Amino acid sequence: MVDLLNRWFPDVMSRLPEFFDSFVQTLIMVGAAGVISFICSLVIGVALIVSRRGGIRHNGLIFNILDKLIDLFRSIPFIILAAALVPLTRLLMGTAIGPKGAIFPLVVGITPFFSRQIESALESVDPGYIEAAESMGMSTWQIIWHVYLREGVPSIIRVTTITLISLIGETATVGIVGGGGLGDFAIRLGYQRYMYDVTIATVIVLVLLVAIIELFGRLLAEVVEH
Repeated sequence: MVDLLNRWFPDVMSRLPEFFDSFVQTLIMVGAAGVISFICSLVIGVALIVSRRGGIRHNGLIFNILDKLIDLFRSIPFIILAAALVPLTRLLMGTAIGPKGAIFPLVVGITPFFSRQIESALESVDPGYIEAAESMGMSTWQIIWHVYLREGVPSIIRVTTITLISLIGETATVGIVGGGGLGDFAIRLGYQRYMYDVTIATVIVLVLLVAIIELFGRLLAEVVEH
């Protein structure tokens, strides 16, 4: 097996520790950015669903501000956004390179998409549950917690899975601006030095990572739903 890997991926095998470190960096970026973005997106998604027209606390100003900001940031290609955020990233994180410097632009890049996904997940909650909760005299926070969030758990898990998959793609993209991880490894060696086995190995690992996340997310959603 080792001989086969040495023959098919000679440049990867000769740099195996670096390849493994890059993989770990990718996991760190996905984990840290995913958790922060999930929290931010959950807050924004809830704010959108309750403040929209027909929501339990309609507020046109808040809804329009959040809605337009999400549309604005989603319209900017991530690689351009990451490059534009370099000065702010350096100010906040102390560096704009490596996994530490990649987390902030990843959060800014994925949160608008994630917020829309969370909004869609909460929108799928049966309106009858909302009406029943209101008729029982439940407060806004009680409706959010006991109805929207609890009933929307399966959908939230599904959209979180989709978002994590998109986030993996963005971690690869952020490697172009020195973000570290597998994207940086593939660009420095696979693209700039024409080590094509490095590119192929990176693609294989990312595809497997996506498949594992997708499988886990689907199984978890099915377990929660039943």
